[in-house]
Amino acid sequence: MFGKWHTPFLVCLLLFLSSSFVATNDSRVQFSYSGFGGANLTLDGVAVVRPDGLLQLTNSTDVKGYAFYPTPLHFRKSPTGKVQSFSVSLVFGIQSDFTDVSVDGMSFFVAPSKNFSSAFANHFLGLFNDQNDGSSRNHIFAVELDTFQNSELNDIDNNHVGFDINSLFSIKSHSAGFYDDKTNMFTNLTLSSGEPMQLWVDYNEETLQLNATLSPLNANRPLRPLISSNVNLSNVLEEPSYIGFSGATGPLNTLYYVLGWSFGMNSPAPAINITNLPKLPQNHRRKSRPMVLEITLPVATGLFVLVVGTTTVLLIRSRLRYAEVREDWEAEFGPHRFSYKDLYQATEGFKNKNLLGTGGFGKVYKGVLPKSKLDIAVKKVSHESRQGMKEFITEVVTIGRLRHRNLVQLLGYCRRKDELILVYDYMTNGSLDKYLHSEGDMPVLDWTQRFHIIKGVACGLLYLHEKWEKIVIHRDIKASNVLLDTDMNGRLGDFGLARLYDHGSDLQTTHVVGTMGYLAPELLRTGKSSTLTDVFAYGAFLLEVTCGQRIINQNNTDDNPCLLVDWVIEHWQNASLIQTVDRRLQGNYNNDEVNLVLKLGLLCSHPLSTSRPSIRQVMQYLDGDMTLPEIAPTRLSTNMLSMIQHEGFRPSILSYPDLTTSVGTFSDVSGGR
Repeated sequence: MFGKWHTPFLVCLLLFLSSSFVATNDSRVQFSYSGFGGANLTLDGVAVVRPDGLLQLTNSTDVKGYAFYPTPLHFRKSPTGKVQSFSVSLVFGIQSDFTDVSVDGMSFFVAPSKNFSSAFANHFLGLFNDQNDGSSRNHIFAVELDTFQNSELNDIDNNHVGFDINSLFSIKSHSAGFYDDKTNMFTNLTLSSGEPMQLWVDYNEETLQLNATLSPLNANRPLRPLISSNVNLSNVLEEPSYIGFSGATGPLNTLYYVLGWSFGMNSPAPAINITNLPKLPQNHRRKSRPMVLEITLPVATGLFVLVVGTTTVLLIRSRLRYAEVREDWEAEFGPHRFSYKDLYQATEGFKNKNLLGTGGFGKVYKGVLPKSKLDIAVKKVSHESRQGMKEFITEVVTIGRLRHRNLVQLLGYCRRKDELILVYDYMTNGSLDKYLHSEGDMPVLDWTQRFHIIKGVACGLLYLHEKWEKIVIHRDIKASNVLLDTDMNGRLGDFGLARLYDHGSDLQTTHVVGTMGYLAPELLRTGKSSTLTDVFAYGAFLLEVTCGQRIINQNNTDDNPCLLVDWVIEHWQNASLIQTVDRRLQGNYNNDEVNLVLKLGLLCSHPLSTSRPSIRQVMQYLDGDMTLPEIAPTRLSTNMLSMIQHEGFRPSILSYPDLTTSVGTFSDVSGGR
C-alpha cells in the first residue's frame, strides 16, 4: 500500500517547498516561487524553465520570451470597483555577451491577455509594436528593467528601471541602484552585471502610490524606494488581468533570468526563500582558459633555447598579423572598437569564400564573431590620409547609436595600417538592387513587397531627419544601399557618407559625394547637402523600385545616357504612365499605389528643392493620410526638363571629377553592411 502513494506524496512535497499559493475569501491572493522547477507557469516565445529551476526568458539575438501566472487575477472586488493594492517581489539576473553593452530589457507586467504575438522584440520589450505603442486600448502596466538607451523612447540611460503605462515611454524612471538607509546616499547597480538582484513593486489603492525598490540579493530591502509615482491603475487595468514577465533582445545576445517570484493581493508579497534559489550560470562572458601544465622535468639547455626562439618568432608573426593602429584618443570610444583578431577570425582570414561584394574603395565580407556568434558584415576600406580621422571615427561611433527597425545597425570599427574596417549587422537577404537588376536566378519581388520596402525606407529616413537627437543626412540613398532582412523588410544602410547636424543649425558646404543619378541639382551648384537632397535621391529610388530599371541607362542608342526620370515624365505626358511599371510584375499590382509612387517619385525628384515634399509629408502620402497634390503632366514635364538642363543636371556632368563615391560606398554588395 505504501508504494501506491509514496511517489505522488514526494512530488507534492517538492512542489510545496518550491512554491506556495493561498487564496482566501477576503480577496487576498498570495503565491511564492523559490525557483521554478515543476512550477505551473504558462510559457511563450523562447522562454524555458531550465532543469536547475531557472526561468530563462531569452536565448539568442532578436527574440522575445514570456512567462505568465497561468490563471487571470481579479484586481477588483467588483467589475466596476477600483484596482486593489498589490505587491510583487522578484529576483532576477541579466547576463550579456559583452562587459559594457547589452540589449534590450525585461519587464514585469499586468495585461488583459496572454497573446503578445503581434508585439516586437528589441526595444519594444515584447510588449508593443510600432502601431500600438502608446494606445490606451492596451490596458498594460509594466515595470521595465532596461539595459539599452534608446533616444527614440527618451530613455534616461542604458541602465534604468521605469514605470510604463500602455507605452515604452516611461512615465517615470530612475537609474538602477538603491538608497542607503543610514546615509541616504545613492549607490549604482549595473543591471547587466550578471549578479542576481531583487526588485519590489508595491501599489496602494488608497493613496494611489506606486513604488519600485531595488537592491542586491542578500541585502535588506531599502526603506526609501528607487521610484515613487502617483498612478491610478483603475484607469488602466482590465478585469481580470494576467501577470507575468517578458524579455527581449536586439542584435546582441543578452540572457534574462528570473530566479524567484512572489505576489500578494491586498497583502505584502511573501518573502522569497533566498537559500533555495537556483544559481545563475557562471563564466557566461568568457570561457576559462585551459590551465597550462606545469613543467616538472628539467629541460636541456639547447631545447629550451629552441623553444624560446621559436615562440618568440611565432609571437612576432602573430602580432604582425593582428597588428592594429591605436592612438590615445581612441580610448574614449570603448566598446565601439573591435579587435582585428576577432574580425580576422570572424571572416576566416578574409577569405574569398566569405566575400559579399566589391566596390571602388574596398571589399565586404560576411563573418561570425567568435564569442557572441553574431552574424556581421565587415567592410574593409582604404583610408590613407590621417587628416580628419578622429572626426570621422567620432561620427562613425555616433551613428552607431542609431537604432531603428528600418536602419542597418553600424556596430563599430577597427583600424589596421592604411585600412579602416567598419562592422555592420548582417542582412540575410542582401541588397535590394540584386532583386531589381540581377539577370540571374534572383526571385522577382512582387508589388506588395516593393511597396512595403518603399514605406520602410521612408520610415527610416524620417527617423534620421526628424526623430533622432541630431539631423542625419544619409547622402547616398539608392537601391544597393537598401538591405533586406530575414523578413524582407527594407533597411537603409551604408552610412559611410552620412553627416550629422544639430537641429536648427546651418548646413555646411562639403565635398560633393554620392552616386550619379541620385544627386540633386542644387548639391552640384552649392555643395550643401540637406534633408531635401536626401528626398531627391529617395524620389529616384521610388522610380527605380517601381520601374525595375537603373536610374541612368548607359545602353541608350543615342550618344547621351538616358535618365529614368525623363523616361517616366515622357510616358506621363503621353498618358501611358502605367507602362513604366516593371514588366516582370506582369500586371499584378495595385494601380492606385503604383500611380501614387510614380507621381511621388517625380515630385521628390523636382529640380527645385522648395517644390519637393519633406520626408514627413512623403510618409503621409504613402500612408494615405494626405492627398498628393495634382500637377499637370504637361506643365511638370516642361518645367522639369527645362530646369534639368539649366540647373546643371546634364549628361555631361557624368564625368564631373568631384562626383566620386567616398569611403563606405559600394554598389555591388550582395550581403549586409
